[in-house]
Amino acid sequence: MSKTKYIFVTGGVSSSLGKGIISASISKLLKSRGFSVTTQKLDPYINIDPGTLNPYEHGECYVTEDGAETDLDLGHYERFSNVPTSQANNITTGIIYQTVITKEREGEYLGETVQVIPHITDEIKYRIMLLANRGNYDFVITEIGGTVGDIESLPYIEAVRQMRWELGKDCVVVHLTLVPYLAAAGELKTKPTQHSVKTLLESGVQPDIIVCRTEKHLSENLKKKIALFCNVSPTSVIECIDAESIYDVPLLMHEEGLDNEILKKVKVKCNQEPDLADWEKFLYKLKNPKCEVSIGLVGKYVELKDAYKSINESFVHAGAANQAKVNVRLVHSETVNDSNAAEKLAGLDGILVAPGFGHRGIEGKITAIQYARENGIPFLGICLGMQCAVVEFGRHVLGMEGANSTEFDKTTGYPVIDMMEMQKKISGMGGTMRLGAYPCRLKKGSKVFDIYHTENISERHRHRYEFNNAYLEKYQKAGMIAVGINEKDNLVEIVELKGHPWFIGVQFHPEFKSTVANTHPLFKAFVKAAIDQSSKKKSAKGKKA
Repeated sequence: MSKTKYIFVTGGVSSSLGKGIISASISKLLKSRGFSVTTQKLDPYINIDPGTLNPYEHGECYVTEDGAETDLDLGHYERFSNVPTSQANNITTGIIYQTVITKEREGEYLGETVQVIPHITDEIKYRIMLLANRGNYDFVITEIGGTVGDIESLPYIEAVRQMRWELGKDCVVVHLTLVPYLAAAGELKTKPTQHSVKTLLESGVQPDIIVCRTEKHLSENLKKKIALFCNVSPTSVIECIDAESIYDVPLLMHEEGLDNEILKKVKVKCNQEPDLADWEKFLYKLKNPKCEVSIGLVGKYVELKDAYKSINESFVHAGAANQAKVNVRLVHSETVNDSNAAEKLAGLDGILVAPGFGHRGIEGKITAIQYARENGIPFLGICLGMQCAVVEFGRHVLGMEGANSTEFDKTTGYPVIDMMEMQKKISGMGGTMRLGAYPCRLKKGSKVFDIYHTENISERHRHRYEFNNAYLEKYQKAGMIAVGINEKDNLVEIVELKGHPWFIGVQFHPEFKSTVANTHPLFKAFVKAAIDQSSKKKSAKGKKA
């Protein structure tokens, strides 16, 4: 292709309709046809990035290879397309305004009055087209956060209007909307979709394709009605019915002809049908498990669906890879204590202690880890989960009463987890942690070496605190072995417990690198260990019977 094509995905009627999944599905379909594709998210909030946002506000903060703290939708983009994203794939209003104000302060506008149009919209357009210039992509898919009609989103919609005018057929707008079913009337209603498109038209943008989220199938008459009132052809009205899994959506969209319709709109000829054979194999394994395991996810945000999004999706990938159904039991760490741990964690085949920040729920995490260690239950600790495992081992195996992380107790007599030296002089909060991909060397003969099948790995990080090397020799003598080291900074990245069936703590975030095409080896091995644990329990019960 000679020129990059731009696909904009907007949303109407309601938030949480699935713009991120639609954007990721379009990316998957076009990539499977042989095109080079990248996907970008424009977020209308004034925060520079979601790095300082509470998960209750914004769900998971996703981290890219280059160390950007980004919107969780970038996780969907990577999991579907298997293409890494970067800082340039997530732009916020905060970044846009910060850049424009900096340029004004530096005199770059030569005394002009700085305004939303053209300065803000020009910066938005520049950020959209920057991706194409960097990667020479055939398609750049841009998802616009929020809902049309939101005040915050207006500059982005205006930028889309301008790009459509400037680039003509090289732009296409896909509008995701809702066709609700009213049970009392027994009917699907198109009026919300009509009003949503009307709102978009008031901003000067005519959608080319309308994707209708619905819980019941749309009749041809309903599609024609939407087409008539929304100024699109009937073939451009795409049904997006509620699916069993988000991974069904690319196949459903292909069946509905969404990828063909996009190619037709941008006048790109492609005789190659999408190669979705591996995707279909993944779905078959996912939907036809041979066994079932229960894994406890212990964290303090378990009531939030999106707080541990990448971890949950990694279990989906690992479950399919092992052809097992992984039942994730969410365990709120604040509710776990010494007196009820056996009850709260009963019946689990594996325990994962989640990452996080802050003191709340820490003691419950430590108690859960002690239960996993003492009862031979497969355990995976991620970031703070690993740090809690180090604290638990120090307290209950090494006899260091009150051992802790200085994040939670600055006066502890045993600071087994301490702030990284490079972090001690940092005062700002946003984007200042150890972020992004760092190398790690694995110890030959260790469990993780056998899992990764290589000595050198690279994983993504997001933390300020680390294992205190002053205690390393003591830990290793007692059986908690450092099996993964960042040699440049001499940082402990991975610990294993000798004599335990499967006990691994990692300072990094493996969940950020698990995709449909490449299940993360740690999650795959952890689920396999849980399957073995389940088999042992069943065998033991059989012998007793």
